[in-house]
Amino acid sequence: MTFAAPAMALIGLAIPLLLAAVWLAARRRRRAVVKVSSAGLVRAALGGPSWRRRVPAALLVLALALATVAAARPQASVAVPGNGTRIVFAVDVSSSMCTTDVAPNRLVAAQAAASKFIDDQPSGSTIGLVTFAGTAGLLVPPTTDKSVLREAVAGLTTSRGTAIGQAILVALDAIAEVDGSVAPTGVDVPAGKDVPLAADAIVLLTDGANSQGADPLTAAGQAAARGVPVFTIGFGTQESAPSVCDPSQVNSGRGGFGNDRSGGRGGQSIDEDVLQQVADLTKGKYFRAENADQLQSVLADLPADFATVHEWVELAGWFAAAALLAAVGVALALWLDRPRLAGQT
Repeated sequence: MTFAAPAMALIGLAIPLLLAAVWLAARRRRRAVVKVSSAGLVRAALGGPSWRRRVPAALLVLALALATVAAARPQASVAVPGNGTRIVFAVDVSSSMCTTDVAPNRLVAAQAAASKFIDDQPSGSTIGLVTFAGTAGLLVPPTTDKSVLREAVAGLTTSRGTAIGQAILVALDAIAEVDGSVAPTGVDVPAGKDVPLAADAIVLLTDGANSQGADPLTAAGQAAARGVPVFTIGFGTQESAPSVCDPSQVNSGRGGFGNDRSGGRGGQSIDEDVLQQVADLTKGKYFRAENADQLQSVLADLPADFATVHEWVELAGWFAAAALLAAVGVALALWLDRPRLAGQT
């Protein structure tokens, strides 16, 4: 919590001065009191338990303290839903995505989950699509046109290799094209400890480990320096299963399986350690999804992690209301205690 008008907090210095004045006045009255021989007369003069006499004073002090805080205009940073986040979805289309441990194969399951993720985003959301195998490329620049994105996802084809690091760099450059606050990867941006998060995020889905291209942690360092979180998803099981893609899912021009429906057996090991480090370094998160349902669940929950913005909200009204209630409490305590006060006059 911070204060928009901290100088007003100096008013609070009057509270201890007021308490000191009340204490001195009470001390003088005690010195001037007439000595009496009966303890019963003393108790009658006091008119009841000591805590009843202290309640109005305590409530008055509380009211003054709350009013002082309200005058200083306290503010708090809260997370609120935002619709300005740009998302670049980087999807692994390596040959191991033909593995059938996830029915009918990993690629089809990933396509269905990605399409649903796109459909579920609020209208006007900006989403880009990067695919990577032996190299990475920007398939769809960040756009609000969901039909273009769905069409691109439906047409994904596989190839050999896994370039996770390069996928992150391509995604960063795609973000830089639409967000002027994010520098492209060719610009040297020194990493800092408290880099503010950009209104952008990268979601990277892979079923394997980096096999060529840029080192993923080096690429993650570039994302961290630009304040772009990377949310990584490890997809598939560790079990060996047949690798089957139909001809429409194979890019023979990029060194795939040609028109063969089977590519042998898959089950490439997911480098979870690197994916976790990438997420940690960029202030993202790592998720594990072993089947289609888990992948759908991960993607459905993702917006709660990055589709929020932090805004400063003033709390002065709450403190002022509390001060008013305390003041009402003072008046009520005095009103309830009026018979005793009248008896002392």
